[in-house]
Amino acid sequence: MSLLNDALRAAEQRQDRPAAPGAYAGGQHQPRNRRPLLLMVLVVLVLLVAVMGGYWVLANSFSPEPMVKESQPSPDQAVQRDVSVEVLPPAPQPEVARPEPLPRQAPTPEPEVAQPEVNQPEPAVASSSPVEEAPVEQETKSAETEEEQPEEISTAGVKQVPETPAAKDRSTARQLERLVAQGNITDAERGLAALTQEQTAPRSRYVVARALLVDGKQDQALGWLPEGIAADHPGLRLLRARAQHANSDLAAAVNTLSASVPPVQDHAEYRVTLATLLQQQGKNGEAARHWAELIAWDDSQGPWWVGLAISLEAQGEQAGAARAYRQAAELPGLPRSLADYVQRRLQALRAG
Repeated sequence: MSLLNDALRAAEQRQDRPAAPGAYAGGQHQPRNRRPLLLMVLVVLVLLVAVMGGYWVLANSFSPEPMVKESQPSPDQAVQRDVSVEVLPPAPQPEVARPEPLPRQAPTPEPEVAQPEVNQPEPAVASSSPVEEAPVEQETKSAETEEEQPEEISTAGVKQVPETPAAKDRSTARQLERLVAQGNITDAERGLAALTQEQTAPRSRYVVARALLVDGKQDQALGWLPEGIAADHPGLRLLRARAQHANSDLAAAVNTLSASVPPVQDHAEYRVTLATLLQQQGKNGEAARHWAELIAWDDSQGPWWVGLAISLEAQGEQAGAARAYRQAAELPGLPRSLADYVQRRLQALRAG
C-alpha cells in the first residue's frame, strides 16, 4: 500500500511540474489521448452525415406531395394555383382572330365582284396563323368596297342615261296622276307642257285630257288631243271622240273612231263607244256588227245584248231582237232602268 501511495504521489507531482519538462513527458502520453478524440470526431461526422442524408431524403420524399395531392394544399401552392388560373384564360389567343364572323362576310362580296383574282389569295391567308388572317381579309374587304363604289356609281349613271321616251312618259304620267288626284289640274298641265316639248307623251296626254273631260273642260282636252297625235293611239282617239261628242259634234266623233278601229280584245270600250254612236247616228247595221263582235268575244255582258237587240229591232228583225232581249234579261247585273226597258220591249214585241 505504501508503494501504491508513493506511485500516486509521483504521478501527481509529474502533472504539477512546469511546462518545459512536462512537454517531453506529455509527448509520450499524447497518442493515448488522441484516439478517443478522433473517434469522437468521426462519430460526430457520421452523425452529421446521417442527419444531412436523412434530411435530404425527407426533403425529396415530402417535396412532391403538396404538388400531387390536392386535398391539403399549402398556402404557397394556393397562391400559385390562383395565379395560374388567372394567367391561363388569356393564353389561348387564337380566339382573337374570331374566324367565325369572317367566313360569313367573306362570301358576300364574291358574287357581286365576280373577280377570280381576288379569290386566289385566300388559300395563302388560310395557311397563315389566325392572328394574321384578320388584317389581310380586312384589307381585301376594304379594297373590294373601294372597287365596288365606282361600279355602283357607274351603273346608276348607266341606268339613268338610256331612259327611253316611253319610260319617261310612264314616270311622268304617274306623277301627273298624283297631281290630278290632289286636284292640281293646272300643275298637271304645266308638267305635261314641259314633257311635250321633248316627245309626244301619249300616256301623260291621256291622264290630263281625261281629267279635263271629267271636269267638263272638253275644249281644253281637245287642245291636248290633236288629230295628228291621236291618230296613232286608240286611247287618245277615244278621248278625242268623247270630247267632240260632248261638243255636240256627233259626225266628227264617229269619224274619229271609224278612222282606225282596233281589235275587240284590246279595246272593248272603244268598240262599245263606236257602236253606241253609230246607233245614235242611225247606222244600225254597222252598230249591230260591232255589237255582234263584242258578244262573240264575251257573251256575259247584258248591256251588249241590249245594244244588239236595239240595232236589230231598228232594222225590222223582230225575232232576232226578241231573242237578244230575252238573253239580256236572263243575265245578272243588268241595271234596273235597262232591265225595265228590256221588259217593256219584250211585251211590245209579243203584242206586235
